[in-house]
Amino acid sequence: MTTDQKTSGSCCTTDGSCGSGATAADQGSGVTTVYKVTGMTCGHCESAVSEEISALDGVTSVKAVAATGEVTVTSAAPLDEAAVRAAVDEAGYELAGTA
Repeated sequence: MTTDQKTSGSCCTTDGSCGSGATAADQGSGVTTVYKVTGMTCGHCESAVSEEISALDGVTSVKAVAATGEVTVTSAAPLDEAAVRAAVDEAGYELAGTA
């Protein structure tokens, strides 16, 4: 958990990004995929999507940006798109595909 997360009680940082708290140094090498998600409008949306995707096996980092509808996911190995779709659906949004 980052300092911003500890003080705000939220997964969102002061720059408006949300994620698992992993830094680039924590990630090492991995697979990064950018997904398009429809329906996100605010920080709460970013948080909900990030939380669900972060729970998938192998995910090391998630950054959701409501303004662009993009969710950047770094994982140890390529993720099954059906699993990502299910996680996004569980959060209440729709996966439109990869960006």
